[in-house]
Amino acid sequence: MNGRPRRAVFIDRDGTVSREVGYVNHLSRFRLYPYAVDAVRLLNRSGLLAVLVTNQAGVARGYYPESLVQEVHAALRAALEKGGARLDGIYYCPHHPSVGEAPYRQQCDCRKPRPGLLHRAATELGIELGRSWVVGDRYVDLELAWSVGARAVMVKSGYGRGELAYHAAAWPRLPDRVAEDLLEAVRQILEEMEGEGAP
Repeated sequence: MNGRPRRAVFIDRDGTVSREVGYVNHLSRFRLYPYAVDAVRLLNRSGLLAVLVTNQAGVARGYYPESLVQEVHAALRAALEKGGARLDGIYYCPHHPSVGEAPYRQQCDCRKPRPGLLHRAATELGIELGRSWVVGDRYVDLELAWSVGARAVMVKSGYGRGELAYHAAAWPRLPDRVAEDLLEAVRQILEEMEGEGAP
């Protein structure tokens, strides 16, 4: 990509952009949060890249084929586009380190909190990771952010509220910010950037 590196908001899928229902093993189980379109559209208008990053170990576990992940993501893109929003990239990890069959059973670098997905996105989309954000509902999303020098927002949707209530006291580091949901997280990020005078 030409020009100076861009900033991005990396967004977790299940529990952050869509309802946490356990494994989405059929398209009918995928439910986009009603505010997700507004949140992504806000990012689009701000000039920040909106990039989805998600672990999908259900593929390795044999719960659903990899083609379903792609089907769900096509439906997600269509729903966003209908509302005038778009994702600049979608990256997912179908692997598990100890369950399933090859090629899905492997020690990969892309299963969150390992940073492989972010490094790939940075290379392909021209992203400056150290000036970017990760938004998610699990501690692994926070670890993912910090592993590349990005900042992390934990949302209370999905597993977030329970993670904060019952596990945060044991975390070695707390989220950089906490938000009720993805839309509030995006607003917080944009407010902070405005305060920095960042483009």
